[in-house]
Amino acid sequence: MPNDKIIDRLRAALRAAGIPAIESDFAGIIEKGFLSRLPDVERLLDAVDHEQLPDMLDAASLPPATSPPNGGLPVSDDPTTILGIATQLQRRVISAVELVEQALERIGERDAELNVFQIVMAESALADARAADAELAAGKARSPLHGVPVAVKDLFDVAGYPTAAGSRIRAGVMAASDATVVERLRAAGAIIIGKTRMSEFAYSPGSNNAHYGPTANPYDRQRDSGGSSSGSGVATATGMAFAAIGTDTGGSIRIPAAHCGIVGLKPTHGRVSLAGGFPLSWSLDHAGPMTRTVADAALLLSVIAGPDPRDPRTLRPAPDFTGGGLVAGVRNLRVGLLTDDGSGQTLAGPAELAAMQRTADALAGQGAIVTPLAVPELEALRLLNQALLAMEAAALHLPWLRTRLDDYGEFMRHRILAAFVYSPADVTRVQQARAALRRQVAARLAEVDLLITPVVPGPAPALGVPTPTAFTGPWNFLGWPALSLPAGMGDDGVPRAAQLIARPWNEPLLLRAAFAAEQVLGRLAPSL
Repeated sequence: MPNDKIIDRLRAALRAAGIPAIESDFAGIIEKGFLSRLPDVERLLDAVDHEQLPDMLDAASLPPATSPPNGGLPVSDDPTTILGIATQLQRRVISAVELVEQALERIGERDAELNVFQIVMAESALADARAADAELAAGKARSPLHGVPVAVKDLFDVAGYPTAAGSRIRAGVMAASDATVVERLRAAGAIIIGKTRMSEFAYSPGSNNAHYGPTANPYDRQRDSGGSSSGSGVATATGMAFAAIGTDTGGSIRIPAAHCGIVGLKPTHGRVSLAGGFPLSWSLDHAGPMTRTVADAALLLSVIAGPDPRDPRTLRPAPDFTGGGLVAGVRNLRVGLLTDDGSGQTLAGPAELAAMQRTADALAGQGAIVTPLAVPELEALRLLNQALLAMEAAALHLPWLRTRLDDYGEFMRHRILAAFVYSPADVTRVQQARAALRRQVAARLAEVDLLITPVVPGPAPALGVPTPTAFTGPWNFLGWPALSLPAGMGDDGVPRAAQLIARPWNEPLLLRAAFAAEQVLGRLAPSL
């Protein structure tokens, strides 16, 4: 609980910034616990070597980009996957128009109860499907995505539609052009079926949204779907789309994926362009695929990844994620299984620990070498990720906070106001801390190729309640790639998952390991 001095400091900072906060805001900030870990964060920042250079791209930490061996994607005849339905589309067993009609029917059946879509693009999707059918009939298949309905999170621009980003403030902001990820999906022949629900401005790891309501978990409507890419997770899990694009600043792809029983991949920071996506935190935001299988995630990543002149964070050419390396196996892969995160608390609930162990056993059974591994730096990483996120989000929202404070929902309003407790010097100090922690974690994981952790500490919470980012946020702070892999169902009837983490730019290895584990664990059937 923050003391009076901290609240006085925050009150003074907001006054100096010209933000018209009122006393009930401070009470709400205290009640929601947004400043409860501030003393721990400040202890970490006070311990920083202040001659340390701020965080920057370290060329020595970036291995040369390599392509996996040729061989293509695994063959699938499962019509609930992209690869399986692609075969049927190209053989003309089913048409793109039929697929879109089926998706729209599914949306009509379940969207009212689950609250998945911000915008359903029925007319344009059917028009695009007719064009795809004409090309496919002429033998012009652009990719396995050609004619497949996919969804995008409503913070990506889609030309001719508003990009609300889950907010009232941007509800009428029309997009003049497509975001880069949308451009690349369209170029591959994918059909954009609609834009999905999300928490306000993506600033919650739950589906809570004061303006548009929460998105229910398809396995239990009294539970949350996770956030902030809540609609993208549920659309994929329920057959409203074959896949979706989400964003992840502290876990917003992986948390909904874990709660909804699908695969969610946060690539390396800079692997996928964010141009045309409304930001939350410039140095922590990532975009990535949410799919029903690992192979589909590899396919989608191959479509959206790579350099983009509109986004200078995209630093290098992408390898072929769909090559034969996906099925190359994991013999002698060195895998660390997390035993200690530095918090002094039990890592996670029994079902979450069991999901981790099942995933480790699946890899060990195929020849991987699994060893227990403590990573005590995780506690510092998780705290500093939240601090840096607050600082960058506060800078972004400052103009609106001065002029449109009452247009924010209560949760978002209180969380973003709390961010002003940090000083200008803290912005540099947290970057200095990140630079040091990058080296410490790289040294800690030098003897393993892959790390397995929980995705979340417990089951999906009650509807509208945020999920902790204890195990997801650290990898946004470092920018390393991480994947949420379904690992069975709990006794409570909701999915469980494990998180796999690899070194920067090493998505091919991450996908290879996840694919190998998936062959043993199986995949959850869509929640139809």
